[in-house]
Amino acid sequence: MQTADYWIEKLGMEAHPEGGFFKETYKSSESFAQEGLPNRFNGARVFSTGIYFLIKKGHFSAFHKIKSDEMWHFYEGHPLEICFIDAEAKLNFIKLGRDFEKGEVLQAVVPANCWFGSYLPEGCDYALVGCTVSPGFDFQDFEMPERDELLKLYPEFSDIILKLTH
Repeated sequence: MQTADYWIEKLGMEAHPEGGFFKETYKSSESFAQEGLPNRFNGARVFSTGIYFLIKKGHFSAFHKIKSDEMWHFYEGHPLEICFIDAEAKLNFIKLGRDFEKGEVLQAVVPANCWFGSYLPEGCDYALVGCTVSPGFDFQDFEMPERDELLKLYPEFSDIILKLTH
C-alpha cells in the first residue's frame, strides 16, 4: 500500500479548509440556472463536481455542511468514519471501506444541509476517497461552524463535536 504523502504528491492535492487534502477532478461545463434550483441556492450551480479527498493520521475533516447531497466513494487505504447529524437531529455513522463483513461500504451519501465530518479509526494511516456533489460544490454553499455553535445546538453529541471541530 502506498503512503498518504505519495497520494498527496501524485494527485497534486492541497490542504482543504475543513481538514485533509483534496484535488478537484471534475467540474461540469454546464450549469443549472438559479431559477431551476431550490431556494437555498443563491445563484447558478454547475451540474456536478468531483474531488479526490484524503485524510491522514493526525488529521480530520471538521464538521461542516453544504447545500447539496455529497456522495462519497472509497478508493484506497484504511476505512474512513463519516458522521452526520440529520434533519431529525439524529447522529449517524457510516464506515467507508472495503470490508463488508465489518459493515463498511464502498459508497455513501451525506444528505444536503447536514452537519458532517470524518476521521480515521484508531491505528489507521490514511483514507483516499472521492466526493461527488450535485448540484456542484461551490464555496458559497460551504459553512463550517465554531465549536461552541454546534455544542449549543447538539449538547448530547459533545464527544464527537469536540473530536471534529477546531
